[in-house]
Amino acid sequence: MGTLNYILIALFLLIIVSIRQINQYERGVRFTLGKYTGIMNPGWRLVIPVFQTYKKVDMRVKAVDVPDQNAITKDNVSVTVNAVIYYKVSSAEKAIIEVENFFYAISQYAQTTMRNIVGEVTLDELLSGRETIAERIREIVDKETDAWGLKVQNVELKDIRLPENMERTIAKQAEAEREKRAVIITSEGELAAAQNMAEAAKILSSSDGALHLRTLQSINDISSDQSNTIVFTVPLEIIKSFAGFTHKKDNEG
Repeated sequence: MGTLNYILIALFLLIIVSIRQINQYERGVRFTLGKYTGIMNPGWRLVIPVFQTYKKVDMRVKAVDVPDQNAITKDNVSVTVNAVIYYKVSSAEKAIIEVENFFYAISQYAQTTMRNIVGEVTLDELLSGRETIAERIREIVDKETDAWGLKVQNVELKDIRLPENMERTIAKQAEAEREKRAVIITSEGELAAAQNMAEAAKILSSSDGALHLRTLQSINDISSDQSNTIVFTVPLEIIKSFAGFTHKKDNEG
């Protein structure tokens, strides 16, 4: 085997050893003699041994589970909050060059930011405005991590836990509020019923014979059931009318 063949075999082996595969969801950050020299796109790429090195960066969306953080609200209530952050790498070279471990760095910064934001709001604001607070955390973390080549897409507050005594207090407040609304609704219904009854009584009293017709109608409704016993109180007006009719008849006789 000639020298030329050995050289060809050596070159072939060198090429085989130098080939690196970059997947579709990745980017490669290439360094030549320790200096950044470009981005390696998906596919087979050549990396010269000894002279060149590279780092793969996953460009997919990642979820960071921010662990439980103990914080004190603006009105001095101790709470435990946890969250999840969704982000992706927007600049592969910055994510490698500007920060040592971007996954760890963004998790730590999110924890600090979350404690600070919780300390700026009251408990009621925290419980009622979770989406607003999560958006504030997202904006702050996104602004800080932009220099690291990261883009924060969303922040979700997963859970807010309160001390047991505070949970009981809130439950009592909620129950009292429900009872208050029930009393208000009942009183409004009674007021409307009283107004309607007063209006009906006014109409009946202003029309001659209307009260008697209403009384007869009520008796008819009750008498539809034979098991009912009706005790009928004769209105004074009817007695007077009968007395007048009898007196008139005696005079005629």
